[in-house]
Amino acid sequence: MASRTATEDDIPDTEPDLVPSLDDLLLRFDEGSKRAAARLISIVEEGRPEALAILDRLYPRVGGAIRVGVTGPPGAGKSTLADRLVELLVRAGEKPGIVAVDPTSPFTGGALLGDRVRMGPVANHADVFFRSLGSRGSLGGLSLHTAEVADVLDAFGCSWLLLETVGVGQSELDVAQKAHTTLVVLVPESGDGIQAMKAGLMEIADIFVVNKADRAGAEKLLEEIELSIDLKEWLGWRPPVFLTEARGGRGVEELHQALLAHRRWLEEHGMLQQKRRQALESRVRDLVEDVLHRELWQNGTLLQSLRDGLDTIERGEDSPYQLARALVEQGRAALAVRRALERGHPREPKG
Repeated sequence: MASRTATEDDIPDTEPDLVPSLDDLLLRFDEGSKRAAARLISIVEEGRPEALAILDRLYPRVGGAIRVGVTGPPGAGKSTLADRLVELLVRAGEKPGIVAVDPTSPFTGGALLGDRVRMGPVANHADVFFRSLGSRGSLGGLSLHTAEVADVLDAFGCSWLLLETVGVGQSELDVAQKAHTTLVVLVPESGDGIQAMKAGLMEIADIFVVNKADRAGAEKLLEEIELSIDLKEWLGWRPPVFLTEARGGRGVEELHQALLAHRRWLEEHGMLQQKRRQALESRVRDLVEDVLHRELWQNGTLLQSLRDGLDTIERGEDSPYQLARALVEQGRAALAVRRALERGHPREPKG
């Protein structure tokens, strides 16, 4: 598959003479500049101070995009399948966006695959917005800022958003909290049917795909999945199973129609609003945890207490559990003092 080539939208936003003001970026974003959108996404992904102002301003325009999570084990052909879906969507007059979450380098913090060379030339199409993010240690396969990046693309006018997980291990399940439809992609090899049941993918999948269907065992895997589905009682939507060969495009049109059918079902049964509310709750929880995590571990006194506590544990005078409880209490006290100072009413020291 052809690798992605650089475009003007890839110009680094770190060069001082190329960085416009935030107001100018937002104006150009409103005018449809992909470069401005890319730079706003960089601000959001990096968690810069102005990110919240950007997201607040764009949020009223969020909500129009169909969000599809694409998950499954490594080597299932998720990127190729997403590529074919995007080609089909472009031909149908849609403006798709792809948020592809790659493994994060433990040394640089960046995405190991960079510009996601697995994506084909469609990533450079004028009506397609592609963004590769690092997982940044997220066990769910989606980085903390994935949903915010998706919001920026939603506000930018993308009618479809494909959220592709990192596909490492069996813990990609949080994609279901950020997408309206969850697409689980499996392949005939490696006992994917059994792995899917163990990983809980049977519970989160709205649609199953057995990709690389030209290989031996594809029909058997489809039957295993169908049998597993039949063993459950479905009150509403019953996940369909499709055979695809992403490279050749086989089965992609049928998959597209299934995605549309699931969207209609969500709307007709009031489930779309429920999914959006669940995603919103997950987002708020993530934001609260992120803020608290950063505020706590940016406290130099707390970090020193951690180091001192480790010394105490190594001497056999304490346990990790006691140290953790002590750090939590110290962190709470430090946050309380900080909040009081921000309100202009510092607490009087006791005693």
